[in-house]
Formats: sequence, C-alpha cells, structure tokens
Amino acid sequence: MKKLITFLFLSFSYYIIAAVPTGYYNVAVGKSDAALKTQLYTIISAHTERSYSNLWTDFQTTDKRADGKVWDMYSNCNFTFGTNQDSGSGGTTECEFYNREHSFPKSWFKDGTPMYSDLFHLYPTDKYVNNVRGNDGYGEISNPTNTLINGSKSGTSSFPGYSGIVFEPIDEYKGDLARGYFYMVTAYENVVVSWSTGNTMPSPHLNSTKYPALNSWSVALFLKWNNQDPVSTKELNRNNAVYGIQKNRNPFIDHPELAEFIWGTRKGEPWSLTSAVEQLKVEFSISPNPVQNELTIKSDETNLSYSIYSLNGQTLQEEQLNLGRTISVNELENGMYLLQLKTGNRKSIQKFIVSK
Repeated sequence: MKKLITFLFLSFSYYIIAAVPTGYYNVAVGKSDAALKTQLYTIISAHTERSYSNLWTDFQTTDKRADGKVWDMYSNCNFTFGTNQDSGSGGTTECEFYNREHSFPKSWFKDGTPMYSDLFHLYPTDKYVNNVRGNDGYGEISNPTNTLINGSKSGTSSFPGYSGIVFEPIDEYKGDLARGYFYMVTAYENVVVSWSTGNTMPSPHLNSTKYPALNSWSVALFLKWNNQDPVSTKELNRNNAVYGIQKNRNPFIDHPELAEFIWGTRKGEPWSLTSAVEQLKVEFSISPNPVQNELTIKSDETNLSYSIYSLNGQTLQEEQLNLGRTISVNELENGMYLLQLKTGNRKSIQKFIVSK
C-alpha cells in the first residue's frame, strides 16, 4: 500500500513536521480577512525579546546548514560562525563577512523595538550583498544593475505597480521572505500604521493602514512568491528554532494558506486548521458504483490524470483522463479498488467496486 500511504503522508505530514503546539491557533478558527489577521496578532505578538547582540548566538541555532556553516540566503559563501562574523570593517567583496540583515529594514519601523531584534525577519547574510540591497524593498527585475554570485539581483522593479529600485532574491527563498513580511505586518499590527507616519525612509510595501497594511502591488508580489516557493524543511525547522527562543511562531509558515484568507483569493472565507488539506482536494464523483465495464467521472477540474490502485497499493492503471471522462475497467477483476484523480499538485482518492 506504499503509494496510498505516500499520498496520505504528503497530505498530512506538513502538520506533523511543523510541530505546532496543540491549540496554538484555535482562536483564529472561523475568522476571515481583517478579523483573522487580528486574531493571529493576539497569538503571536507577545514574545521573548532578544537583545541585538544575542542574534549572533541565536543564528547558530536558527541558521546552521547541515555542514555546520552559516545558512545565508543572499549568497553561496561558506561562512564559519564566529570566524567570519562582521567586526565592523571590510565587506567590500562577497564572502568576506556575514552580518545581521533586517530583511524588513529597520528604517521602515524607525529602529523601534521589539521588532529591531525579532528573529523572524533577521537573517545572517553576506555583508557586501546586504550593503548592495541597502533599504530597498523586494521585487522582481528584468534588467538588473547588479547580479550577485548566487543569482540575487538589484535594479529597477519590473513588477506591475512599482518602478523603484528593488532587490530580488533567488527563487528558492522568495517564499521565505514573503512569509516574513506577512508576519511583520501581523505581529506588529498595533503599530504598523505609525511606521509610515513622519518616516523619512518609509517602506515601499506599506500603505499606512492596519489592514491590509501592505499595498496592492506588494500583496500581489508576496502572494505570488508564497505560492511559487512552498514552505521548505529548512523554513519549518527555522520556525521551530525561533519558537524555542522567542516563544512565538510565524503562522504563515505553519499555515501558508492563511495569506490567501487574509489578502488573496479566499478572502471572505472562514479559515480552519484543515483549510490547507481541503484546498488540495480534487472534487469529483464516479458512477456507476459498483461498475461493470466503464467508470464515468464528473468534475469541474481540468487537465486530470488518473491512477487505479489495488487495496495493497499496487498501481494497476495510470494515464491522462480522456475527453469523455470515462475509464475502462474491463481488465479489472471483481473487487474493491482505489481511484486517484490528480491535477497539478492536488489529488484525491475514492473507492469503487467492480462487479461483473
């Protein structure tokens, strides 16, 4: 039953790996839009504040690669903790030193606390690349003025809605950084409006409101990155590590679908703890059941493929669903089987019986 078990594991393992404390998000269940964002704020806003100097040690727990080196999302450098730590000089080329990068620049929140040392938007990054990025927002670039060693870029934004200078990280980390921004405007919902008031270096991503907090082009950009770069094991592990230090979590890592419920295509829908799994389902019905010769599939989905498994997990038939949405079962003996329909990364399974 290997394939069936694999399917079920992929559907639900996310919740196991994330190690979310029981009941952590319960008060947010049933909420939507601004109310959902506010409930998340009540859950995550209180946390253990770190001193800025603590971060050097914290990074050894939150951002250590499997080989023990510094996990830097801005470069491919092999930094050693401590040895290559920024001491205040140098950093004129890549791979000299790493420092403490406010992925959400500190000038945007007027150097305020506790956000100044909040690990959910602070990362160890190459000092030179950090300086290239400066206080620029994130974005996408067609014609970069700078391209760094790992492929990160800086230059004029080509993303619709903004034409200023931006920094574009590599695809592998775009979702990480987008979810960090969703966290920042949620965890600091009570002060996010004040960040733009009288600020000489305001964020190009904020719109001076409590909700939606992010302006429309930034919502579009970060939702795109959130969907295109799913949560990785690295990100899950970091969320758990930061929770161990700060005693709060990034809900957009634990439940990345939350962004769609607050800013995206699922606004107006009440969120639940199983919303992510429900969204992965392919809705379909089969008839007749039991079947003699041919199954007929009814579904609003497009580009469907199917697989038929025996109850012990053996694949018996597998191909693209035809235009007539019928599946011949003439080669199957009497008994019970499992039919899986799939489109993209979404899939569902139903049982059917062959009785000739």
